[in-house]
Amino acid sequence: MTVLPDDGFHLAAEFPDATREQWQRLVTGVLSKTGTAAEGPAAEDALATALQDGLATRPLYTADDGGAVPGPPGFPPFVRGGRPEGTALTGWDVRQHHGGGPDPRRTNEAVLADLENGVTSLWLTVGGAGLPVEALPTVLDGVYLDLAPVVLDAGEEFEPAARKLLGLYAERGLPRDAAAGNLGADPLGTLARTGTEADPAGALDAAARLAALCVRDHPRLRALTVDALPHHEAGGSPAQELGASLATGVAYLRVLTAAGLTVDEACSQLEFRYSATADQFLTIAKLRAARRLWARVAEVSGATPAARAQRQHAVTSSVMMTRRDPWVNMLRTTIACLGAGVGGADAVTVLPFDTALGLPDAFARRIARNTSSILLEESHLARVVDPAGGSWYVEKLTDELAHAAWAFFQDLERAGGQAAALRSGLLAERLADTWRSRSADLATRREPITGVSEFPHLGEAPVHREPAPPAPSGGLPKVRRDEAYEALRARSDAHLAATGARPRVLLAALGPAAVHTGRVTFAANLFQAGGIEPVTRQVTAEDAADALTAEGATTVCLCSSDALYAEQATAVAAALKGAGATTVFLAGKPKGELREDCQRAGVDAFVFAGGDAVAVLSSVLDRMGVA
Repeated sequence: MTVLPDDGFHLAAEFPDATREQWQRLVTGVLSKTGTAAEGPAAEDALATALQDGLATRPLYTADDGGAVPGPPGFPPFVRGGRPEGTALTGWDVRQHHGGGPDPRRTNEAVLADLENGVTSLWLTVGGAGLPVEALPTVLDGVYLDLAPVVLDAGEEFEPAARKLLGLYAERGLPRDAAAGNLGADPLGTLARTGTEADPAGALDAAARLAALCVRDHPRLRALTVDALPHHEAGGSPAQELGASLATGVAYLRVLTAAGLTVDEACSQLEFRYSATADQFLTIAKLRAARRLWARVAEVSGATPAARAQRQHAVTSSVMMTRRDPWVNMLRTTIACLGAGVGGADAVTVLPFDTALGLPDAFARRIARNTSSILLEESHLARVVDPAGGSWYVEKLTDELAHAAWAFFQDLERAGGQAAALRSGLLAERLADTWRSRSADLATRREPITGVSEFPHLGEAPVHREPAPPAPSGGLPKVRRDEAYEALRARSDAHLAATGARPRVLLAALGPAAVHTGRVTFAANLFQAGGIEPVTRQVTAEDAADALTAEGATTVCLCSSDALYAEQATAVAAALKGAGATTVFLAGKPKGELREDCQRAGVDAFVFAGGDAVAVLSSVLDRMGVA
């Protein structure tokens, strides 16, 4: 490569630097064409996208937004990675989850298939609704335990599960310094999931004993997991997920140091588990912010610089997974995996696309592990350490998210810590408030769900899976983005099973296709999201009765332009009502006299972008008598 000398000649030298004010004036001009009156900073604000935690994505970022350089990878505050080399040498740890089933031997077959095809560590749910603790030897039969780290998730049974695994290591003659993974003690995570704690002090003491054992005998084995997934799965925001994980981590530091471990030893026994969502930039920023925040906690706790790095396990979000059109989940988990890898997670678990339906099949597990394989081996995503570092947007988002999470962490500490916040219901209340706000965005489709609230496919063949064992319950709730729409679709499915047909709506198109297609498409999308089959027919006032009879519908939605509404909507609406239509909608949001005229002619309600789709669809099914 030839490096040209810097002779002072630059192609942009003759062009003056553009200012932010000039850009804002141009934005003002564009917005004025859409009817939005905003100038200066207000014009920029009009293009911003609101996020959770009071944050926003701005339309423009400059060097002024980047803030201070966070330091190189592998050095405090570890924003850019916990190790200097990141995952560039070997890629991230591809960690596959196995959550149980009726037959440990079948689980063993799935485990071996995973390890033979790219998976590098195992995450096993044991005890309770997972695999029986006594079945661990069967599940791990044929597994080279010196090559495949094992991470346990055993809830209240973490101590017997850990002892069983340690005994298996000894039985197979595994050197103590070869055992790697995590014994999975997480008493506060169990409290969050179940709401119960038989012996809280005893559970923490047992976790401390396992940590001391690992420090003494198993240098590559960790004893505790700080699992933030329960807070995410209860509807929490990214800052709440981070803040709760810090409060949990601090509680464990106090327990471990009180039991005699040094701060460095205590830090070495923790692994943090976070969700990765299809919002790739928030995932990247969250993982970067998590390392920064924990480095600060460890610093003020007295840890040496090298011990302040946070070990991270990212798991693709179960909240974002849908039961309808589950194939789209493959796209969601791919983006989430990308965000986790770019964000610097040490281990990444991609949940199979059919997880929400029951026990994943072999095809779904293969796609899940191959997602990481493609990103690592074909896209070479891990070859650059912190590839998002230096992006003004990512650096700003990381900083803002860190501050929001720190504020939430302080709220929990003021309330007495993580355990007290769980027992008092404070944490559950804060998470519920966040989920209510997000549910409103989902209901109005401000946050769309592809295949569910947008572009649903009523004719899709249902995907069936063997039922999974029930997950622990009784503590924080588990929510899904699709739950409101799933309830509507379930009502439609029941109607189909009982009558042989889905509830129908006639989309009465006024005028030529060029005029009505936009709103016909909008209305079809809307009604299908509730399991209501749309049938489209061009309608006039003269043939309204024939249209109703031919299509077998008593619910109608008028679709056209505002101009044609002014000419035809009142006559057509009146004709439809006279012909027996029970409910007439109009797609759009007319104002003034046109709106009043439509209502007088028989239009019952208006459907439009930004309206509460769940409320509209629920009321339509109610009027149709669909239980």
